[in-house]
Amino acid sequence: MRPQLRVVWSAAALSLVAATGLTTAAHAVTYGTPTIRLSASYLSGAVGSTGDPVATVTVAQSGADASALTVSATRTSRSSVAGAGDVQVTGTAGTRTVAVTARAQGYTDLTLKVTGLGGKTATATLHYAASPAVQHSADARYLTGASDASAAVDVGDGYVVVGDDEDNTLRLYDGAASGAPVRTWDLDGALGADKEVDIEGAARVGNTIYWTGSLGNNKDGVYKPDRNTVFTTTVSGSGAATRLTFGTAGHRLRDDLVAWDEANGDRYGFAAGTADGQTPKQIDGFNVEGLEFAPGSGTTAYVGFRAPLVPPQNGGKALVVPVTDMDQVARGGAASFGTPIELDLGGLSIRDLRRNDAGQYLILAGSWAADDNSDPYALYSWDGVAGHRPVKVLDLPTADAGGWESVVSVPDLSAPGARVQLITDDGAADLYGDGTEAKDLTHPEWQKSRTTWFTLN
Repeated sequence: MRPQLRVVWSAAALSLVAATGLTTAAHAVTYGTPTIRLSASYLSGAVGSTGDPVATVTVAQSGADASALTVSATRTSRSSVAGAGDVQVTGTAGTRTVAVTARAQGYTDLTLKVTGLGGKTATATLHYAASPAVQHSADARYLTGASDASAAVDVGDGYVVVGDDEDNTLRLYDGAASGAPVRTWDLDGALGADKEVDIEGAARVGNTIYWTGSLGNNKDGVYKPDRNTVFTTTVSGSGAATRLTFGTAGHRLRDDLVAWDEANGDRYGFAAGTADGQTPKQIDGFNVEGLEFAPGSGTTAYVGFRAPLVPPQNGGKALVVPVTDMDQVARGGAASFGTPIELDLGGLSIRDLRRNDAGQYLILAGSWAADDNSDPYALYSWDGVAGHRPVKVLDLPTADAGGWESVVSVPDLSAPGARVQLITDDGAADLYGDGTEAKDLTHPEWQKSRTTWFTLN
């Protein structure tokens, strides 16, 4: 019988075998199922637009570096709106950017697939909605998250604070880019409001922004006290760093306007315009949409009316009532009034009113009626002086959905090629061709207003 050999491996020898890969047992690498997560499951775009909102997708896989994963669109539920080939995915790390080019108005569900190592995959669905092409599309951007933009204030570096007439939330947007607000302020609690204030006008003095409700009845002719509100917010910072804090509020301007008009012969019919059952958007109605301060003043505010026209007939003039103590009105004090101003805007009324530091005004003029998508709109320049006639500088396009509602700021009107930024209220628009008004869409990512730059003549 042969003697058995017993081999004893030293620690050094074992290390050498391990280092040279001479082990007898191989350990296979295993990969987990990849994950894919969207920043939002809903995304909107527009046919022919540039700079549409995008979504971000985050991917990962255990055992693999994220850069080894690929992301692509593999399916669409309606290729006529956007196909898989209309989806662009950029980036190589764990977070990628997804953009969609719209082919036609409507909805489609896009399937996004991540493929990881080991051939393992996962999918996510992006619900996409496309609105139709608009005029001046190269200069248009879309502010998502709400659709009823009704007042806007420039806060520097291209950023703008936007009020909405369907809620009491102020939203800060990058006015040069499509997408969601970068910050929001819900003022329901501060205002003590049960319903929307129906924000329609805004004006800035120093670090204070004044906001006014429409002051009129609702669309059914019913008085809602929350609409009889003027309030302030205080601005700190600027641009993307803008912060707002609630200031004060007053709730008697409507009543003071009616009493003032009655005391002066009922010249403008404010009592009848605010009567129970009277809808605001009538030629003889009562509806405030413009707010700006008088030349050289931080206390006298021009309140611009959408209705009534003066006289209340086709071809009537637009009405501005100076409130000489707006700082007190916003604190709940009684209003005092200056001599009213009647402006010839070619039969149109005031939808917004904005002044620059040089005392140049732009008036956004539109119809008193509610059919925003068909009636004329125009921009007028004015010097803010009673008795001086406004001058039309631009007719605005009216074939697209939405009504022109806000002037962000006034450029130097004497400069060649001066450009102005306007914002639409798209709340009543059927953006996606299914008969649903934008304000009633269930996903805020699909709600949007349009902002467009125009060159003034």
